[in-house]
Amino acid sequence: MSKAPVVISSKEQFASILKSSKIVVADFFADWCGPCQAVAPIYETLSVSLSRPNAVTFVKINSDTNLDLAEEYSITALPTFLLFRDGKVTQKVQGANLNELKEVVQKLASEVESLGESSDGSAGDGPALWKGAEIPRGYSDITDQVEIRGCELLNADEDAGPVKVLFDGSKPGALNNAKGKDSAKDSAKDWVQSGADDQLLLFIPFQSSIKLHTLQLTSLPEGGQDGVSRPQVIHLYINRPQNLDFGEADDTEPTQAVTLTSKDWNADGTTNISLRYVKFQVTTTLIVYVQKGSDGADMVRLDRVRLIGEAGAKREMGKLQKVAGDE
Repeated sequence: MSKAPVVISSKEQFASILKSSKIVVADFFADWCGPCQAVAPIYETLSVSLSRPNAVTFVKINSDTNLDLAEEYSITALPTFLLFRDGKVTQKVQGANLNELKEVVQKLASEVESLGESSDGSAGDGPALWKGAEIPRGYSDITDQVEIRGCELLNADEDAGPVKVLFDGSKPGALNNAKGKDSAKDSAKDWVQSGADDQLLLFIPFQSSIKLHTLQLTSLPEGGQDGVSRPQVIHLYINRPQNLDFGEADDTEPTQAVTLTSKDWNADGTTNISLRYVKFQVTTTLIVYVQKGSDGADMVRLDRVRLIGEAGAKREMGKLQKVAGDE
């Protein structure tokens, strides 16, 4: 599973991580540093989204308790973010400059992408690299731009997983389970499904204004209960300040309406929904309304949601922008 940053307690521990992980992202911080506290949630979100065992590791280094490391890497401002590849620093960002940090993350994403399927048999188990379907040429996975804490899912079955599992970079448990649907019921609940009927309303805010090209959905009802289906009719709405209710969604003209058929889903239970790109050039929030499931089932299920496109300019984020401006 994906994980939070590793807290470094010694120079030896850090050296070991540099040797064992091809890519390392290090956050040098201090407990008294206001900008450090402000960017910490974003850094943790990136770690959860992109970490991959023994390949991509995020760490946090307290410069007060690790003076030797702070001196070795010439840390003169906090926070400072260092990107390592094969144990060597490839990029450095000083201060709570979110635009520069975004560039580092985009570089990291391309580095991760360059690792490809080199391990083939094991890479598919890596949480950062699992792909349900190919990413359209010229675009990248920007799911790390999702503000996880602001997401909301209406009509969710409380016996399934929380909304955050939709954006996990790992391979869905239903695909990892080789024994089929019966034993999948005993695996971790890393999917969501509807409760009262076959409708879901998912509100997704972004950390930046993005250009959204493709919505990638994975749905594996065969790994869950009987009477659960994949989405069939989906309405999309952008730039709403908060989630709609079901009545509003039915009465509001969508930015785009999509009807899926069984042929739209690949062998991994994933569909790439091509968006009318001109309408999604400036997207700060996205609402995914599953209006109807397929096959007349009572419930609808989602295992993963990925966003494909380009990350744009940072939207105003209150405290974070003020901190950056104070630098």
